[in-house]
Amino acid sequence: MSAIDELSRMPPPVPPPPSLALEAELGKLTAVAPRRPVRQLALLIGLSLIYGGGIASMLTLRRDLADLPMGWFAAAGLAWLVGFVAPVYLATVPAPGSIIPRWKLAGGAAVIGAIGFIALGLAIHPSAPTSGHVSFGTGYGCLKFGLATAIVPVVIGAVFLRGALPVGSRWVAASLGAGGGALGGLMLHVHCPITDTLHVGIIHGGVVGIAALVAAALVPRATDVR
Repeated sequence: MSAIDELSRMPPPVPPPPSLALEAELGKLTAVAPRRPVRQLALLIGLSLIYGGGIASMLTLRRDLADLPMGWFAAAGLAWLVGFVAPVYLATVPAPGSIIPRWKLAGGAAVIGAIGFIALGLAIHPSAPTSGHVSFGTGYGCLKFGLATAIVPVVIGAVFLRGALPVGSRWVAASLGAGGGALGGLMLHVHCPITDTLHVGIIHGGVVGIAALVAAALVPRATDVR
């Protein structure tokens, strides 16, 4: 009988006991509560809408509201609302059977939202005699308040997703930013009476793209969402 045959008949060796250091580390492990994406999404949307509504009420409603076509005003408001909910949904809720958010779809939603709302503002925005008209360069206030509105969805989403994104973190962060920017656009839609196409398209719509870029740059660095 060869040495190989003899070795094959021998029982497997008994592994050595774990070291004291390993046992100490294992003893520190605690149960981690699983994410509840739908509950987190509902909380994110609810708190963000309350925050955005608070900013809009602080700034007052637009003075030309009664003179604008209500069909257009409602449809545009719904578009902004969908532009807020859809990206944050894709960024926070995984597909059935998965534990990772749909970062590719979330990134696509961020790009579509950033381009789409700029195009919407440039192409379709009715005016009324009571509407305001300003030069493009005076839109700093709308940009500031729109981005301020976007902060809360981004921060809440980053907290909920902390440590949950092994891949695609920047796309998910961009999606959170785009959703927050759309919430800012919704707030401006209710508040700002200026109807110049460049202002509405570049400033209001641009809030979505700027918020997406800022979130993509900062959120993965500020948290361990990566």
